[in-house]
Amino acid sequence: MSDTVQETVRGGADDAVLQRLSTLDRFLPLWIGLAMAVGLVLGRVVDGLDEALAAVEVGSVSLPIAVGLLVMMYPVLAKVRYDELGHVTADRRLLVSSIVLNWLVGPALMFALAWLLLPDLPEYRTGLIIVGLARCIAMVLIWNDLACGDREAAAVLVAINAVFQILAFAFLGFFYLELLPGWLGLEQSGLEVSVWDIAVSVLVFLGIPLAAGFLTRTLGERAKGREWYETRLLPRIGPLALYGLLFTIVLLFALQGDAIADQPLDVARIALPLLAYFVLMWGGSMLLTRAIGLDYRLATAVSFTAAGNNFELAIAVAIGVFGVASGQALAGVVGPLIEVPVLVGLVYVSLWARRFFPDQTRDQTPTTEEATR
Repeated sequence: MSDTVQETVRGGADDAVLQRLSTLDRFLPLWIGLAMAVGLVLGRVVDGLDEALAAVEVGSVSLPIAVGLLVMMYPVLAKVRYDELGHVTADRRLLVSSIVLNWLVGPALMFALAWLLLPDLPEYRTGLIIVGLARCIAMVLIWNDLACGDREAAAVLVAINAVFQILAFAFLGFFYLELLPGWLGLEQSGLEVSVWDIAVSVLVFLGIPLAAGFLTRTLGERAKGREWYETRLLPRIGPLALYGLLFTIVLLFALQGDAIADQPLDVARIALPLLAYFVLMWGGSMLLTRAIGLDYRLATAVSFTAAGNNFELAIAVAIGVFGVASGQALAGVVGPLIEVPVLVGLVYVSLWARRFFPDQTRDQTPTTEEATR
């Protein structure tokens, strides 16, 4: 293939990355920024907003915020193909590498970056550690699909993460927030974390939408079939996740407005370890999967599921355990603002890097059909 044709196809592939995103997903950082701005203004002009939100609570979370959290989690979990959970076990390299990256490397890396870059900001540091524990769910399927990764493998890994979080999140939270800092002699600043509080938040804000998503898919496919479910129903309920996220962000920033106005550089400091985390996790995952001999499509699925995080769950847990106006909740909210543009950028890097995998030749690039599908 000539250099000119290669560049044309690569350019078409790059353009296709953004074209294949929906309008909502393509401008997600903009919507998040607008939601933040609306929340800040709302907090300044509406007196007694915090008292109004606290009037009716679910546990320690105000009812409007709890509704927003559940709404943003449900569509994501309704996308998972739960009947394919067992398929990934046929390839032990795929399964083991994903588990190691998601549940050993990812939380440990975020713990290290949080303590290294935020040693004087314990609330934000704790919030980032919680983000590191909340492993990816269905949003990562978008990045994997854009990078031409294995769609079914990614779906199975996402489903495994969703189920695993129910079982492991509370224990890992106690380990990284209580046990490990104590073993390393790190300052705790009087932080007290209850395993039960974390477990309850996970069961409510992941368990309820997980059950709802599973039942929606099971009953929907049984009544109308998979094609109808994924081409007709999912596009209708999918945008609810973004609406729930934006609604929650508006309320969070309305309550956090004074703290943000007093310390505007805090958001930038939170963003730095997040940026480092995404790049290191994705890059390290691609190198590992290349070393163990996975082809490009499987390597991409593993790498994006390892680099992505479940910010919805992290926000829900931070609010449930520490409160809606906490620094921990703010750290979770900043996450998707950084994740979306970074992972879109990594999609381009991934398409370029496919030539280095065993199933690709050095000059091979996406075909015109792949670039425009």
